[in-house]
Amino acid sequence: MSEGRAPTNSTEVAIDPRTAERAGYRVGDKVDLVTAGKQPRVRATLVGLVSFADGSGLAGASLVAWDLRTGQSLYQTQPGTYSDLWVVIDQDRTQQEVRDAVAKVLPAGVEAQTGDRAADEASSEIKEALSFITTFLLIFAGVALVVGSFLIINTFSILVAQRARELALLRALGASRRQVTWSVLFEAVVVGLVGSTLGLALGLLLAAGIQVLFAQFGLDLSGTPLQLTPTAVVAAYAVGMVVTGLAAYLPARRAAQVAPVAALRDEVAMPEGIVLRRALLGGLLVLLGVGLELWVLTGERAQETTLLGAGLFLVVAGAVLASPVVGRPIIRGLGAAFRRVFGTVGNLAEQNALRQPRRTAATASALMIGLALVSMMSVFGASATKSVDTLIEENFQGDYTVSGNFGMPFSSTVADGLERVPGVDAVARVRFAPAQIDGKARQALGGTDLVALQRITTIEAVSGSLDGLGAASAVVNESKAEELGVQPGDDIRVALAGRTTTLRVAAVVKDNPAVAPVVTTLAGFQRAGGPDQDNYVFIDRAAGSDPATVRAGLERQVEALPTVTLKDQDEFKAEQREPIDQLLMLIYALLGLAVIIAILGIVNTLALSVIERTREIGLLRAVGLSRRQLRRMVRLESVTIAVVGALLGVALGIGFGVVLQRSQESQGIAQLAIPWGRLGLFVVLAAVVGVLAAWFPARRAARLDVLKAIATE
Repeated sequence: MSEGRAPTNSTEVAIDPRTAERAGYRVGDKVDLVTAGKQPRVRATLVGLVSFADGSGLAGASLVAWDLRTGQSLYQTQPGTYSDLWVVIDQDRTQQEVRDAVAKVLPAGVEAQTGDRAADEASSEIKEALSFITTFLLIFAGVALVVGSFLIINTFSILVAQRARELALLRALGASRRQVTWSVLFEAVVVGLVGSTLGLALGLLLAAGIQVLFAQFGLDLSGTPLQLTPTAVVAAYAVGMVVTGLAAYLPARRAAQVAPVAALRDEVAMPEGIVLRRALLGGLLVLLGVGLELWVLTGERAQETTLLGAGLFLVVAGAVLASPVVGRPIIRGLGAAFRRVFGTVGNLAEQNALRQPRRTAATASALMIGLALVSMMSVFGASATKSVDTLIEENFQGDYTVSGNFGMPFSSTVADGLERVPGVDAVARVRFAPAQIDGKARQALGGTDLVALQRITTIEAVSGSLDGLGAASAVVNESKAEELGVQPGDDIRVALAGRTTTLRVAAVVKDNPAVAPVVTTLAGFQRAGGPDQDNYVFIDRAAGSDPATVRAGLERQVEALPTVTLKDQDEFKAEQREPIDQLLMLIYALLGLAVIIAILGIVNTLALSVIERTREIGLLRAVGLSRRQLRRMVRLESVTIAVVGALLGVALGIGFGVVLQRSQESQGIAQLAIPWGRLGLFVVLAAVVGVLAAWFPARRAARLDVLKAIATE
C-alpha cells in the first residue's frame, strides 16, 4: 500500500497509483467500476493505492483490489474457494520446512510450493508468454543487418575500385595479396567498431521508442527500466564487427587480385566477375526455393514453418544473385521512358545504371528485400481481412453483436436486459472458458443456448442429434471429435475451476467459428465450473421491426457499461479486423527501419559514385551539360535504382504473401486477396524516395568545379 489502507467492506476499493493518476482520483474519492458479475456497475470509495513493491509488473493493465468477501461476490467465485493461498513463514524456519509441513494438511490435487519456486515459475511463464516479442524483434534486426550488409559491400567495392592504382602500387612495392586483403579488412573492422558503438547508443534510443510504440498497442512497459546487460553490449560489438568484416571480405579479396603491372596503366579496371554465372546460380536457388515451398504446401510436413522459411530464404538469395540480369530489362524499359521525356539526360542515366550492374543490383537489392517483406505482409494482411469478413458473412446471420473490450467477459445481466427490448426476436449468449478436456489442457469449453444460436448461425449435425440437450450433454465439432476420438454416446471428462464433470456427447457437428469445439448448455457450462458471464451476445431483430428503434433500445441497455459495445455486422467485422490492422502497423514500423537503411544505401552509393566519376562529370560539363541537367541525370539514376528494387521486391512479396496465406489456410486464412492499389503505391513511393535520395549527391555533383574535375586523377 503506497497510500491509504486496504479495503475492508463492499463500499471500499483500492487501485494502482498509475490508474489513479490517469483518471485523476485521490484517496477519499468515489470511484465507478464495471465488473462482469451480477452487479455490473459498482460505486465505491477509494481508500488506498496498491501496487507491486517496485511499482512495475502491470504492463499497462489496471489493478483493482477488494476485500476477500466482496471480491468473491463480484467475480462470482464460490465462497470458501480460492485461487492461491500465501503463507508467511516464521523467521526461525526455512521455506522448505514450512512447505513440507503445509503439504501434509492439503487435500489431493492441491500443491504446496516455496515462495522462491512460485516466483521462478511465474517468471518463466511470463518470459515464455513474451518470448514471441524477442523472436519478433530479432527477425527484424536480422533483416536490418542483411540490408545493411549490402550498403557495406557497395561502399567497400567503390572505395577499393577508387584506390585500385594505390593498391596496385603497394603490390608493385612488394606487398603480398594477403597483406592487401588484411589492410582492407582491418579498415572494415575499424569501421565496424565505430559503427557498433554508435549503433549501441542508437539502439538504446530505439528501444525507448519501441517501448512507446508497444504502449500504443496496450503493452505499456514504461514502468520497467531498460536493461543494458553485458550480453547486449558484447552482442552489439560482435555482430556489428563480424557483419562488417564479412560484408567487406569480397571487396578485400577483389582488391588483392589487382596485378602489380596495373599501376603502370592510366585506368585500372577492377574485375566485375561473370554476371551470367551469378544469374545461373541465382536462378537455380530460386527454383530450389520454390520447389521446397511447393513440396511443403502440398502435404503434411513436419517443421513446416522452418522449411517454408528456408524456401523463402533461398528465393531471396537467388533473386539477389540474379538481380543484375533480371533488373536489366527494367532498367532498359525505364531508360526508354526517360529518353522519350528527358532526351540525352535520360540516356546518360540509363547508361550509368547499366555500367556497373552488380553495384546497381546490390543497391536495389537492399530496397528489394525490405519491400518484399512489406509487400508479403500486405498480401497476408489483406487475405486475413478478407477471410474474417467472409467468415462473418457466411456464419453470422444476426443483426447485432454485443461484446466486451479486448474480448473480456461481461455480466450476464446485459443479455437479460437485451431480451426485454421490443423488436428483438432472438438473443443467443455465447460463453468460453479454458478447461482440461479428456486430459488435454487449455481446451475451449463453450456454453450457449443452441436453440437460440441456431437462429443466428447454421449448426449442422454430422452424427447424433441436437434435440433435447441437457446440463450433462455436450456437442463436439468434427475436428475436435477426431482429435479426442469420440462420437455420440461417448463421455468426456471436463476439469474446470477445481472440479471435474462428465459430459455425454450428444452430437458431432460441422466446424463453425461461432461455436466452441466443445459446447454444452448454459446450465451445463455453470455445472462444469464456468462463470455466469457472457463473452458474446448475438441478437436477431424481429421481421418488420424498425431497425433504428430496435438499435436505440439496445443502446440504452449497454450505455451504462463503457466496457461493453453494441455493433452491427459491419462494425463487428471492423472490430475483428482491428487486431490485424494493429499488427500490420507494428510490422510496417519495424520494416521501415530496413527500408530507411536501404535508402541510405542509395544515397551512399550515389555519393561515392559521384566522387568516382569526378573527371567524367567535369568532361560532361565541359561539353555543354548544364548543372540542372546534371542534377536531373543523378536523380533519374537514383529513381532507376529505387524502382528496380521496388518492382523486384513487390513481385517477390506477392509470391511470398501467397505462400504465407496458403500455409495458414487451415488456421482460417482461407481467402487470398492481393491489394494491388497499395502495392502500386509502394512503387510510386519508391520513385519519390529515389528523387529525395539523390538530392545530396546531385547537389554535390552540380557544385563541382569543371576545371578541377577534369584535372582530377
